[in-house]
Formats: sequence, structure tokens, C-alpha cells
Amino acid sequence: MPAIHMTSPEMIARLVGFDTTSRESNLDLMAFVQDYLAGHGVDSRLVYSENRQKANLYATIGPEDRGGVLLSGHTDVVPVDGQDWHTDPFTVVRRDGRLYGRGTTDMKSFIAVALTLVPEMTRAPLKTPIHFAFSYDEEVGCIGVRRLIAMLNGEPLTLRPRLCLVGEPTGMAVVIAHKGKRGFDVHVRGLEAHSSLAPQGVNAIEYAAELIAFIKGLARRLEAEGPFDTDFDIPHTTLHTGVISGGTALNIVPRDCRFVFEIRSLPSDDHTRLLEAIQGFIDADLLPRMTAIDPTCGISITEGAAFPALDTRADADVVAFAKALTGRNDHAKVAFGTEAGLFQNSADIPTVVCGPGHIAQAHKPNEFIALDQVDQCEAVLRRLITRCSAA
Repeated sequence: MPAIHMTSPEMIARLVGFDTTSRESNLDLMAFVQDYLAGHGVDSRLVYSENRQKANLYATIGPEDRGGVLLSGHTDVVPVDGQDWHTDPFTVVRRDGRLYGRGTTDMKSFIAVALTLVPEMTRAPLKTPIHFAFSYDEEVGCIGVRRLIAMLNGEPLTLRPRLCLVGEPTGMAVVIAHKGKRGFDVHVRGLEAHSSLAPQGVNAIEYAAELIAFIKGLARRLEAEGPFDTDFDIPHTTLHTGVISGGTALNIVPRDCRFVFEIRSLPSDDHTRLLEAIQGFIDADLLPRMTAIDPTCGISITEGAAFPALDTRADADVVAFAKALTGRNDHAKVAFGTEAGLFQNSADIPTVVCGPGHIAQAHKPNEFIALDQVDQCEAVLRRLITRCSAA
């Protein structure tokens, strides 16, 4: 395939044009990336999902007999359903120094800048390789990257990347820590009855509401009492209920109610104490009242999507390296999660987060990235090429 040359905005527009909402396949985007890399003489390999409808991509530019620097990003985006977009979310619109489109900030712009600079990477006399790791299903629990990490863990230690930069939107600041996340599915099983006989039933929605209120109380206590880490933008562990459903008709006492909640915990905070408090409230308060009416009633909690926190030491080599690339001496910690914790904890690759755009624009209608953030990302990755050519 002949070599394709694009500017970063052109590459961003190309990648955004692929609808890679997590419920969709990302294989068309990956085919484009593979062809693009091949046109510049770069081999890549795909690590497929179990059903082969999605894939991670891994590629190396430079010497293949040693470790190097890994540039990591996810290709999936969140849905646009029900959002008030002023333009087609999968067609980039350039206006007032910004690029609008789903994924411009989270996080196709970082991937696009890295791809745009591939011709410069292949021309450079790299002594240290630059690796690409592009994943699927990050937005639904950092699922896809786990298969890619399993592949990396099968490589000889000398060939695995020595450090990793995850290009999530940080305004090009160096982020050394983020919270971990654990999601939980709750099913409250009650007893149906005619609503005129409500006391003879067990109202699953009402018991779910009591449990949700208890969870909110825990969240308020954490906000007031900590523990705290003031380096984080949200300096304490948080709890949040995001989805609830139940009931069939107003004149029927509902038998079932389901809801989903999450815990986003500081790296230093143990989420299990919160689960123990929740279970204790269920066992001591809710269940006795429910089973007194009908012993078949109950409440079950099942763990869902989860990813570990990132907690990189401020004096780690990867932090100094990233700061040298950005020209900044500061660092930050953030509440949102990334795949960085998996690279650090599951693959033992020192990792930081650093990428263009701001998380405040992510997951919203009319998502955008400022062009000056794209320029800053280009400058940082060009410094990376220079550093990797020197040592």
C-alpha cells in the first residue's frame, strides 16, 4: 500500500469518522491503521477479542531487540444516544480553533497525533523503539487491553516496553495517579401484591431506595471525613448510583428492582471496608424486615466492571522522563480512570498518563479538542522521537 501522509487534524477527522462506540466493532478502524502503518513499512499485529469482532493493535517502530517507550490509547468511544449534538458527531467540524466530534478528546486525538508522526519516527535513527498499543472496550471496563497485556507478558522481559505513556486527556500534564473503579450490580427481590394490600408485599423499589440512600450516606461521610489526598482533583473516595430499574405497574407492589453503583477509590483507600458496611446494613436492617414477610426475599450484589488505581511514585524514572518531554515540572492526580493501572499492575510497566484535551469535554455532546492541545501533543511526541534517537 502506498504511504499516506496526513496532518494531525486530518488524521483526527479520519479516526473520528469510524463509529467505534463500544457496542460496535472497531475492526474497520484497525484495518485502516494497519494499512497506514504498512504503507510506512511498519508491521503490526492484532490481538482479537474472544468473538473476533474487535481487536487491539500492537506495533513497534525502531529496533526490535530491546524494550522501549509504549504509547497507549483506546479506540472505542461512548455513545451519543440522547445527547444534543449540534453537528454530526462522527464528522469532525473545525470551528474557532477547535475540532468537534465524538472522540476528539477521549481519545482519538492522541492516537491520531502518534500516527501522523509515524513518517518522522521511521526516518529517525531510533536507538530506543517506540511501541503503539491501541485497545478496544476501555469505556466499558478496560476489557480489551487485558488481552494485549497478556500478550506482552508472554514476551521476553528484555523486549517488553520499559515505560508507558497513556494518552488520555490531561491537558498534556503528567498524571502520576488515578483512582481505581469497581462497579456493582444489585438485585433486590421482593414480593408482589396488589397495591391496595401494600403492607402484605415487599416493595423491591422501596428497599432498593433505602439501600441507595445508605450508599449516598457513605459518600457524604467520605466527602466530610476522608481519608483525603489533596493532590487529587476530587480528594476522596466516591460512591455513585448510575442506573436503576424496577416495577411493572403502579397498582402492583414491585417484586424486582435492579440498580448499579460504583466505588472510585483513592489508591491508598481500601474499598472492601465500604462493601462490608453496605453488606452489614443489608444483613442487619433490610433483610430481617424483608424476610419477616416472605423468606424468599433477598438482595444480591455482583461485582461488574473494574480496573485498578494507578499510583506511580513522584520520583520514578517514568515521571522524570515524561516531565522532560512536556517541559513541565509539575504533576497531578485525577479522579477518572484509565488503562494505566493495568499496565503498571498487571504488566509491571512503569506508567504515567499524559495526553491532549481536557476530561471536562469528554462524554458530552459537542465534544471538542482545542487545536493548541494538538500542537502541544505533536511537540511532546517529537521530543520523544529525539530522545529515542539519542539513547
